Amino acid sequence: MLIIGSHVSFNSKEQLLGSVKEALSYGSNTFMFYTGAPQNTSRTKISLEKTNEAKKLMNENKIELNNIIVHSPYIINLANDKEEDKYNFSINFLIEEIKRCSVIGIKFLVLHPGSHVGLGVDKGINNIIKALNEVNKQNDSVVILLETMAGKGTEIGSNFLELKRIIDGVEEKSKIGVCLDTCHLNDSGYNIENFDAILDEFDRIIGLQYVHCIHINDSKNIKGAKKDRHENFGYGTIGFNTLINIVYNKRLENIPKILETPWIKDRAPYKEEIKMIINKDFDTKLKEIV
Repeated sequence: MLIIGSHVSFNSKEQLLGSVKEALSYGSNTFMFYTGAPQNTSRTKISLEKTNEAKKLMNENKIELNNIIVHSPYIINLANDKEEDKYNFSINFLIEEIKRCSVIGIKFLVLHPGSHVGLGVDKGINNIIKALNEVNKQNDSVVILLETMAGKGTEIGSNFLELKRIIDGVEEKSKIGVCLDTCHLNDSGYNIENFDAILDEFDRIIGLQYVHCIHINDSKNIKGAKKDRHENFGYGTIGFNTLINIVYNKRLENIPKILETPWIKDRAPYKEEIKMIINKDFDTKLKEIV
């Protein structure tokens, strides 16, 4: 079964109910959202009433709660402990995000591993491991998905060996996983055209059982550029056919695929992109939508 969706909004008024409505308007059967603005700490209390209304609407439209993804905010950086107060803030804020996921009933939370900002990869990885083990002491059931990164700046997690080191250090393996991002894999230097070889390498180093989400994004950059600039589905250097082959790869059949592609003319193109994916037919006029 194809499980396909996109990033959607989560506003203070309708919360999860609004997210579900938006996802349905795109023809999705999954979606991903932030529980608040990704750049700041402003958060609205989760409404159980809106959450229950959302779950009812999801059931009516055969959207499985376990396929829904939350993305943690960008302001969390577990790799940098130069300033203890900021490091502890990242840990505590991630704990709060996990609690919000638990209230809603979300199983998977995507996390950027972090940037070591000059501390070095080894120190950064040790900081991430220490933080995740601390976080998981207050984490009952949410699986934290480390996202594969493009390698911009001092980002950690741009190759499978770094992710393996983190996973190996996490004490509770049932609470850790991976989110593959096609743009990031391309930009970090992986040959995205041979995706089965990438999956073979991942399985050998980490294990495919750890993959629980895939961000399906094209890239504006050539392989290995380490820039992390997303492009619309089929319009970048990865290309339509390569992305379609990834989406329909049998080894990833029951894993949610999430679009994080750029808006076009001030609106999301997700309805059109999902239609392209379902029909396996490239829309040459996508950039003309109004």
